[in-house]
Amino acid sequence: MSKKPDWEKIVRRLERLLRLKSFPVAFKMLEQKEELESIPFLRRPQNKMTMCQMINMVRNFDWSVGADLDDFLFSSCSSILGLEELPKTHADGSFRNIVWVATKADGRKFEKSIPRLPTGRYQALAMAPLVYNPFDPDIVLIYANPAQMMILINAIQFADYEVLNFYCVGESSCSDAIVRCYQEGKPSLALPCYGERCYGHTQDDELVMALPKDMLEKVLSGLEALYRRGVRYPISFAGAGCDLTDVFPPTYFGLDEMMEKVKGDGRRTLLGVTGGIASGKSTVSEMLAELGSPLIDFDLIARQVVEPGTDGLAKIVDYFGRQVLAEDGSLDRKKVSDIVFGDMEKRKKLESFTHPPIYEEFFKQADTIAAKDPEAIIQVAVPLLIELNLQYLFDKILVVHVPDSTQAKRLSQRDNISSDEAANIMKSQLPIDEKLQFADFVVDNTKDLDYTKTQVEKIWNDLQIKGE
Repeated sequence: MSKKPDWEKIVRRLERLLRLKSFPVAFKMLEQKEELESIPFLRRPQNKMTMCQMINMVRNFDWSVGADLDDFLFSSCSSILGLEELPKTHADGSFRNIVWVATKADGRKFEKSIPRLPTGRYQALAMAPLVYNPFDPDIVLIYANPAQMMILINAIQFADYEVLNFYCVGESSCSDAIVRCYQEGKPSLALPCYGERCYGHTQDDELVMALPKDMLEKVLSGLEALYRRGVRYPISFAGAGCDLTDVFPPTYFGLDEMMEKVKGDGRRTLLGVTGGIASGKSTVSEMLAELGSPLIDFDLIARQVVEPGTDGLAKIVDYFGRQVLAEDGSLDRKKVSDIVFGDMEKRKKLESFTHPPIYEEFFKQADTIAAKDPEAIIQVAVPLLIELNLQYLFDKILVVHVPDSTQAKRLSQRDNISSDEAANIMKSQLPIDEKLQFADFVVDNTKDLDYTKTQVEKIWNDLQIKGE
């Protein structure tokens, strides 16, 4: 039996990342109207209402609302939800011809184009702010402005990319959002219609998206990944008439030159090796080295480029002050870590001093190895490979994986720290399970060394075959 999501935790994080103005709405169709009685704090309409009025009460009044056929003002709402048959005056085009289209023929086409839930399958519906874990929803409705929706779409597409198709039947946007989501099991973005704006008080700048409930965790993961890469809401304005060189990610400029430095003549294979702290990356790297894969260690390079006398250390001291130096004049990495740990801007500044020389040394070492063996399979150990968005540099990614609980236990034992301290350190990295979506190869490092070695040897053989 699958574990019920912690909707409160998911919604609060979603609200923080997108800065939503109204509650995400949990939406559920009920096969028996008696099911309404089991939902806590549910309000029933005191007079006949439209669907959009009910949605507004949930997302803006903070109410839980339930309704059956008798609660709806118009059959245009209830027939879309399958609570009753479409009336003849609608089916023949008369209803739409009154206002929305030129002829009854157009009205018939209009009605045929509207997606509807199967008539008779459901007797009622329930809606509530999702944050309260009110019931197990079918879908979730999110209202947001176009900029927020664009980032939401980017989050959906971040992993397992696909083009998203959206529709507009015109007047009846609840069918475009709610019914299409039910029918297709995919996100459905809709322009709230005239009626929803007039009767449901949807604002001029608002759009609505219906999402299958099982997609919320994927969306949150995508939003957090984009946030770490600088894609955030509100979106900052770079300036229409300005030189944008400094505000674009560095990889937008000189990408071809950088890839040429990394790939050389194209015969070498670069294997990025990563994982969580205390997952056993060093053990796997040693095994690969024994099999013949030369190692480039980003951690070692990162220490070398800030040694006394380097330009990297001089820039760090100039920006952060001499407080970051140890008594012998070397960089006190613990002091620097404490300064940048919770400050994204200072972390980015530190990276601007250290990353360029790290990359240059990386390119240099890769060229040196390839000069001796042009077809070398070079392993590059990068603990924060995913967090730093360096996937594009490598032909293949290998993730060393252990469960969070094992990782925390090993870290506590290795560094002689408490479990709470270990948990705080782990929070600074992407959860190890999330790194798996970027992996071409995964090494399960939960058992003995022989078990790990067998997996590494299999990966090594696969890499050699693909390189031939």
